[in-house]
Amino acid sequence: MGMDRNTVIGFVLLGVLLFLYLYLSTKNSQELAVQRKHVEDSIALVNAKNNQQFNAARDSAAKTVVVKDTTPFQKVLHGSEELVTVENNLMRIVFTNRGAQPKQVFLKKYQSYDSTQVNLVGGNDRISYAINTDPGQAAQVSDLYFAPSPVVKNGDGTQVISFQINGANGKQLVHRYTIRPDDYAIDWDVVTNGADKFFSQEKMNLHWQAQPLKKQRDVSYERLGSSICFYEDGKFDYISSKTAHNFENPVQWVAISQQFFNTILLAKNNFSSGEVNWTKETADTSNLIAKVEVDLHAKIPAGTNSQVAMQLYYGPNDYYILKKQAPGMDRIVNLGRDMYSFVRPINVYVIMPVFNFFKSFISSYGIVILLLTLFIRLLTSPLVYKSYLSGAKMKALRPEMDTLKKKYGDDQQAYGMEQMKLFREAGVNPLGGCIPALLQIPIFFSLYSFFNSNIALRGQHFLWSKDLSVYDSILNLSFNIPFYGSHVSLFTILAVATSFLISLYGMSNAPDQNNPAMKYMPYIFPVMLLGFFNKLPSALTWYYTVSNVITLIMQYVIQNYIINHDKILADIQENRKKPKTKSKWQERIEQMQETQQKMQQERIKSQGK
Repeated sequence: MGMDRNTVIGFVLLGVLLFLYLYLSTKNSQELAVQRKHVEDSIALVNAKNNQQFNAARDSAAKTVVVKDTTPFQKVLHGSEELVTVENNLMRIVFTNRGAQPKQVFLKKYQSYDSTQVNLVGGNDRISYAINTDPGQAAQVSDLYFAPSPVVKNGDGTQVISFQINGANGKQLVHRYTIRPDDYAIDWDVVTNGADKFFSQEKMNLHWQAQPLKKQRDVSYERLGSSICFYEDGKFDYISSKTAHNFENPVQWVAISQQFFNTILLAKNNFSSGEVNWTKETADTSNLIAKVEVDLHAKIPAGTNSQVAMQLYYGPNDYYILKKQAPGMDRIVNLGRDMYSFVRPINVYVIMPVFNFFKSFISSYGIVILLLTLFIRLLTSPLVYKSYLSGAKMKALRPEMDTLKKKYGDDQQAYGMEQMKLFREAGVNPLGGCIPALLQIPIFFSLYSFFNSNIALRGQHFLWSKDLSVYDSILNLSFNIPFYGSHVSLFTILAVATSFLISLYGMSNAPDQNNPAMKYMPYIFPVMLLGFFNKLPSALTWYYTVSNVITLIMQYVIQNYIINHDKILADIQENRKKPKTKSKWQERIEQMQETQQKMQQERIKSQGK
């Protein structure tokens, strides 16, 4: 590819945007590393604040047991744990009667980094709320031992399990769960008889505590892809670098999202308000992703009997599955957010359909990525051809540009003005090599988001890569190299090596061989890619390698067999014979150059005096 100054600008802009994207993606991790001591000191205070009501109610309930032996809650405050397992085609849910909630949820189709089934509920996770047990006394339901009922299997394949406790005067609290055969979502209904006695001010104050654990081999990269997502006031939003968010408007659902899996709590009639606090772990030796505390408030319908309808989702971050669950849930899958949200339509309407089409009849995901790359390069080939053609025209003008360079020497202002005149006379657009490169940037960033969030790649083998969703490693080092890491990714090396060859080839065809930027570009850009690419998913570095190989082949074929260099020279000479008109843009550029040249001459004269 002919690499003129504007092509260099295109590559530099691509690099700047890439580095900016990676900087924003890693900003949270860097900030947490710097402030780690502050975070560790403040965790206890944050947890104390969020658990104050929980602990006070639990202590109060314990005192009640000691003082009032006749309380109807004596049995449920001091019981024995019973586990009930319910399975459907996708999950195995282990319910506990303590708190009447899921204690473990295993996903049958997915394995964790240690080859065990993915479990989305850990030992420190709980969902609770306070109820009035007796006048002036309260307890958290996560401390109460419910009585489980036998699992009811319906004709449509759904299974229903209920847990209940009974209070004085006919009061009753029931947790009812409905599990469908092919669904990651579980309906959770809280049914009360005597709601006006159980809840104060007709409000349920729900407290959700979770400590998600790593599911991927690279826990630090998994933390970067984790966030808290929510649907507030009919709009999707999330926090990643921030540690807290207050829900001032009705919120339908809140999700604790890891790179490829998430747990979601949804209220079918919305939560009225609440807040979320979370702290990401920073230690590489820890399996913990983050500590999360969510407080949500739900209105209880007036009357003695009430029902709060909620839903729990334990499952993959799969775009098509989440899209069917509830409004906005498909946006949990990061296909482009914030300043890069413009790439989301490219992913949704182009990249994903093409990828799924190839996947429908090809079992190897590495081959699917190769075909996707060929499709993208075919789609962008007209832009690439125009870029090469512009480079060929610039190369044809190289002898005349060298003559101008010798004539004006270090006078860059005069050289620039004469260069613009030369381009205009020859009918050459100096931006011809830059614009096509810039137009390909959205595709690059859409693929970056797509490969980072595509759960279908998880656990897929290809060549030496054991998992296309994480980096491939042919050598694990016993030490860490700054900016590079502690492993050697072969796909990264191939991607960098082919980028280096492209840069060398472009430099050999550059019109200005004395340009310092051109001289060092073949070395600077690939070296920077080496550090950034080494931690990226092997699917992305494999794509980049294939794309670079295609570029090298296209460069050779187009330059040697398609572009007619003699015809280009003839066209340039013909253009010189035509009358020239300056565009407004060219006029402004020349006026700026003339002004700068006059200022420089005046400066030289004043220095001479």
